[in-house]
Amino acid sequence: MSTLSRSTSPAPVTRRANGGVIQRLWHDRWIYLFLAPTLVLYALFTLWPIIASYYYSLLDWNGFDQSGTFIGLANYVEVVQDPLFWNAFKNTFLFVFVTVPIRVGLALIAAIILNNPRLPFANIFRTTLFLPVVTTTAIVGVVMIFVFDPSSGPVNLALLDLGIIHHTVNFLGQADSALWVAMSIHIWKWFGITLIYWLAALQTVAEELYEAARIDGANARQTFWYVTVPLLIPFLVIIVLITAIDTLRVFDLILTLTNGGPDFATEVVEVYIYRWAFAASIPRLGYASAAAVIFGLATMLLALGQGVGLRYVQRLWRAQ
Repeated sequence: MSTLSRSTSPAPVTRRANGGVIQRLWHDRWIYLFLAPTLVLYALFTLWPIIASYYYSLLDWNGFDQSGTFIGLANYVEVVQDPLFWNAFKNTFLFVFVTVPIRVGLALIAAIILNNPRLPFANIFRTTLFLPVVTTTAIVGVVMIFVFDPSSGPVNLALLDLGIIHHTVNFLGQADSALWVAMSIHIWKWFGITLIYWLAALQTVAEELYEAARIDGANARQTFWYVTVPLLIPFLVIIVLITAIDTLRVFDLILTLTNGGPDFATEVVEVYIYRWAFAASIPRLGYASAAAVIFGLATMLLALGQGVGLRYVQRLWRAQ
């Protein structure tokens, strides 16, 4: 009886050696020590600028005086009443809504082709498509000015030789074409990184699933639609979000390519902020900070809206 009681009695609960917060921190002290430089740099160059932007947006400050004058929400009122801000806002999100579907769609097609193990020289093609990604964007912008030069640029010369145009076209100097040319350059520049995302996603699909589909008599289109696509939808959510947020950062390309011209036709919000903060004869850091805060909130809402919308599409697909 005593043996039974001893065998069925609950084992004593042992206390964790690192139960307290201080003890856990001390136990993992080397982890936090090696993380400290990254955390300090992140706080200095990311967290502090964000917090400071909210504070500066409430000031009338040129950046040279020791302190600015508190004016409350006056900068925000002026920003929302400026038609050039909304022009830059429109250009920015037009850039996103046009380039993101093209980048994601074309990269998916290219990834499916390059993921074929029977394709010769696949690694060479992958490297060639990825090379523009590692090229500095500012250098790409400067080079493209010569590429699209109306007098001796290779694009105009090729179009003239093919008979598509009968006189040279200043693609970057016309308001109706400059933004679209910038979009095409941006797609070419960053196409490779989206391709890598899709290649990584495709390699998570087990080969056994394709073999089972072929055994069941599915053709290539049915295999793609009923095997590949459902497994890629979760990756689609992430890739679209990453690509959209990345496309909002086109400051270096636009600044070197067109500087926001001609006639503000290619000015995006980042260039608008830069123009008021650094390029104006009398800088207005408070006003530029207010524009940056509004743009940051709009970006956050875009990301949330995309996430909710893509999750809804994912649920609909699974319900079919």
